[in-house]
Amino acid sequence: MNNSTLMANGQQNVFYKVIGSKYFTLSAWVLIAVFFTYKFIGYHAINNYLIFKYTYFNARLGQNLYLQYPQYYGDSNHYGPIFSVIMAPFALLGTFGIYLWQVCNVVFLFLAIRQLPLTSLQKNLICIICTEELILSLKEFQTNGAIAALLIFTWVLVEKRKDFWATLFIMLGLFIKLYGVIGVVFFLLSKQKKQFIAGMAVWAAVLFVLPMLFFGPLFVVNSYADWYHSLVAKNAENTGMGAPNQDISVMGMMRRIVGHPINILPLLLAGLGLFGISNLKNYMAPDVRTRLLMLASCLLFVVLFSTGSEQCTYIIAFAGVAIWFISAPRPYATWQIVLFVFALYFGSLFRTDIFPGYIKTNFMLPYALKALPCLLVWLAITGQLLVKKTANQLLSPQSVAAPNVNPTHQTI
Repeated sequence: MNNSTLMANGQQNVFYKVIGSKYFTLSAWVLIAVFFTYKFIGYHAINNYLIFKYTYFNARLGQNLYLQYPQYYGDSNHYGPIFSVIMAPFALLGTFGIYLWQVCNVVFLFLAIRQLPLTSLQKNLICIICTEELILSLKEFQTNGAIAALLIFTWVLVEKRKDFWATLFIMLGLFIKLYGVIGVVFFLLSKQKKQFIAGMAVWAAVLFVLPMLFFGPLFVVNSYADWYHSLVAKNAENTGMGAPNQDISVMGMMRRIVGHPINILPLLLAGLGLFGISNLKNYMAPDVRTRLLMLASCLLFVVLFSTGSEQCTYIIAFAGVAIWFISAPRPYATWQIVLFVFALYFGSLFRTDIFPGYIKTNFMLPYALKALPCLLVWLAITGQLLVKKTANQLLSPQSVAAPNVNPTHQTI
């Protein structure tokens, strides 16, 4: 082996060591969060954060959390009463609280991904794949990264047989934004089902009562009624033809393609049916790859079949896309590579300058086609979950958790 080959191998080893380091990804994500926070504070474009911030101040004053307050922000709040408690420390810290909010969202998602039973390099690759969607969520000061983290942590804790704590994350997701309820599907994987059910009941009670300690029982009970009415109104607004940036879902895509409002119930029922059957078929799945597919399916389904999905919501879905692809056994099938590249380019990178502006402006955005690549990935996952595997096709947890990561044999 000549010197040039040794040097090339040495440089390659250093590259994979850097890319595989958790500190590399975490540092990059934190810097991205700080940069975009600073940038959009300068643009005075922090409306979503102001909505979140004033949930605490409005609750403290006993004011309706779901009315519009144009003197403070545009639009209105659609998060549960517990969110007012969560926002308290950020709201009280002024400008620093804005930065802390963004960094906490990033770190929470990073820590969730780091808990997956994959190699350090694989987990960092998942982070890298999600970065463009993370940036979009950061620009909007949204909670979507944290929602993705709640679902991932739920799965991880069920894997570790800590079902009582897993249900805390389900209930947090439910009481904050409803999305977390999809984590109930991991009951199918639970080996401590009584603990799982008990945890659901305990944490539901705790999270229902907790805001009452700060804002009073009557205010909180009334807030839940107000929240329900705000969600009904928001759903009606999202599914109308006059909301181009809302309902970036399967139903929204179909509605835009046909050019008029449609009955979303058949599409929703079809999606629920496929989701339910594919997961029920893998009840107590013995192999970690199948369980990871169930996690990926959840992350995609909750976005694809929600009328509340926006462009910035897709950090949740792309976490699913990344987990599906990166956890797949090697070598990749050609269809997996093609589908992943299609999903990444048309589903995420289409908003960047490397995508033709004409297609973006005239097709991708008007027809909500961001949902299409993720739908195809979700259908592929569903197909994989539905197809019965023979014993010799199943991967052991060890084979997925510790695949060959020799830098000279990496396929990505």
